[in-house]
Amino acid sequence: MDVELARRPFVFGVAAAAIGVAAFLGARLHAWPPHEDETLALFVGSEPLGTLFGTVLGERGGAPLHFLLVHVAAGFSPTLTSLRLISAIFAVASIPVCAALAARLAGRRAGLVATVLVAASWVTLFHGVYGRMYSLFLFTSALAFLTLLRALERPTAGRWALCGAAAYLALASHQYGAFVLAIEVAYVAALRLRRPLPVLPALVTLAVVVVAALPMWRSNLVLASRFDVGVGGGGTQLGGPLPVLGYYHNTLADFVAGWTGLFAAVCALAALGLIVLARSARPAALLLGLVLAVPAAGLSLAHVGGSAGTPETRHLIFALPFFATLVATGLVRVARAAGRPAPAVLAAAVAALAAAEIGWGLESTPTLYRGEPPRREQAREAAADWLASTSLPDDVLFAYDPLYLGARERGAPIGDVVVPRADPKLALEALLAAPKPLGRGVWVLDASDGSRIVSNTSTRLEIPDRSPGSGFETRVFGPFLIVRTIEPTVTPLRFLLRTIDVQRLGRALWVGPSELNEQTARIALARLEGRA
Repeated sequence: MDVELARRPFVFGVAAAAIGVAAFLGARLHAWPPHEDETLALFVGSEPLGTLFGTVLGERGGAPLHFLLVHVAAGFSPTLTSLRLISAIFAVASIPVCAALAARLAGRRAGLVATVLVAASWVTLFHGVYGRMYSLFLFTSALAFLTLLRALERPTAGRWALCGAAAYLALASHQYGAFVLAIEVAYVAALRLRRPLPVLPALVTLAVVVVAALPMWRSNLVLASRFDVGVGGGGTQLGGPLPVLGYYHNTLADFVAGWTGLFAAVCALAALGLIVLARSARPAALLLGLVLAVPAAGLSLAHVGGSAGTPETRHLIFALPFFATLVATGLVRVARAAGRPAPAVLAAAVAALAAAEIGWGLESTPTLYRGEPPRREQAREAAADWLASTSLPDDVLFAYDPLYLGARERGAPIGDVVVPRADPKLALEALLAAPKPLGRGVWVLDASDGSRIVSNTSTRLEIPDRSPGSGFETRVFGPFLIVRTIEPTVTPLRFLLRTIDVQRLGRALWVGPSELNEQTARIALARLEGRA
């Protein structure tokens, strides 16, 4: 165990892990049902480039790289399959990058163990299917850290240019890319205090990245203004040691497995790994510590408005390879105590941890592993068929419901006017910008809708056929109640009033998002009346 792992078995092991991830994602690409955020990504990503960047950077806020990739993919096939393939491709591509990063920090043996842990993690596998930007963010953030270490090792102009490009891509992948950049800056500054280091190339690279990312800094402010996110007083503070500690507990638990006893053992291994690296590879231990400390400091200062909620595991996905490296380093050190059987002990321990990760994923999102309930899938297909055959081009759709995406994939003239939910400002802007008079309003009440992005599909697979009033027509398909006005809504005022009627019905039928949707409509209505 004292002899470092040779390069060939390391490469073969990493390749096997990447192939395993690719095989799983290929088999489960459509096991998880379509999600509202995926519909949004495809609808916005399918817009002309000028409109797309105006929407992402100027209206919605956030990082544009994923939307740009969706736009390219949609040019070939504007379908859920093409959207999810983007996530799958970057999840698989992340495996060798994370492996190279972990090996550079802790050696090939620990690097290979970390790679297996990353590959089997629920976070990697789920976001390799979920058609949003998180596997892309894992890839670009790991690449940013890897290229930084290479540039510091041999500071040539070419390596610093690659470092800057990777950091820029991380910023363009997700707004939490700002944490990635802050960690890199803190790491270089800390190294400079410890030993002589030419800082001019780093400063030039940082300046170029900051200036080039100016549109994204503005976009992040737009996103913050939508959700009342800031620093200092006001708002609902996420910050403070206990809330941040709770968030980190949930995040690190999702990285591996969150059962109390096992998670405690994993944390003990990670702590041991940090101690081992602090003694044998202090720069690596410094970077690993900063990856955890810098976001914690930033989140401690943040205040988040109620509509935004708290951050989720996926927002810190860039920390996954680092936590896996700490756990792997500790595991290698513990296995070494077994003496001659150490390789077998290490292999058995890694296999057990990987199995636990799969088990945690099965508990967290069983649909990803078992598939959508057949009754719900059949109802969803039938509902999309009905929408495809009865929709009109000027219909005004409420929320980015996946049924609309299914209808559009069937050739329906649908999706030109979508009113976002959970955001009164964007909802009102969408209505005011839409061609007048407004067409029929369309809403979907889904009795099986959960409240979390990774929540399990509810056992409620039926919903009563009820109508909000005489001006509506309804169709029921399993848990889906489609509500549509018989006549055009004509004005934003009438559309918002009809939305309140529909969401009031949704609350009576115990449809999860209806309370928030009704609140959105009421706030938008008050703002509209205030403009009069």
